[in-house]
Amino acid sequence: MYVSARADYALRAMLAVAAAGGDGGSPAHAGSGGELIKAASLAEAQGIPLSFLQGILLDLRRAGLLHSHRGTEGGYTLTRPAAEISVGDVLRAVGGSLTTVRGLPAGDAGYHGVATGLRDVWLAVDGAIAVVVDRTTLADLLVRPGHRAAG
Repeated sequence: MYVSARADYALRAMLAVAAAGGDGGSPAHAGSGGELIKAASLAEAQGIPLSFLQGILLDLRRAGLLHSHRGTEGGYTLTRPAAEISVGDVLRAVGGSLTTVRGLPAGDAGYHGVATGLRDVWLAVDGAIAVVVDRTTLADLLVRPGHRAAG
């Protein structure tokens, strides 16, 4: 699995939005009326180029993970609680398939002859990655012992 800058930035942005919102600061309830986070603030806090981040935020909004609020007091919030948004949701929103082979989703890799078994290996790798990223939520990452999310 290759983690692109886009995927890394998307996860960092989502964590920052999740950390800022929620009932009494609880990451498990982020997205339920917390503080609106502006793109410029996210970019500055996470060291992400603003123009690059804006495209990522658009993808996250189109995927139904972020809600944008317009106006001078606007910004971004999660569409649902951080405990209901997985790392896999975010990765798929900005990158498509979790595992690619020569630029194609693992399931589209085709082989013949002695290499026929490779497709099964790539599908198993994709499945193993999916288990990890789909079980890990934003809330899980925000409540790691010894770590405190910065907002």
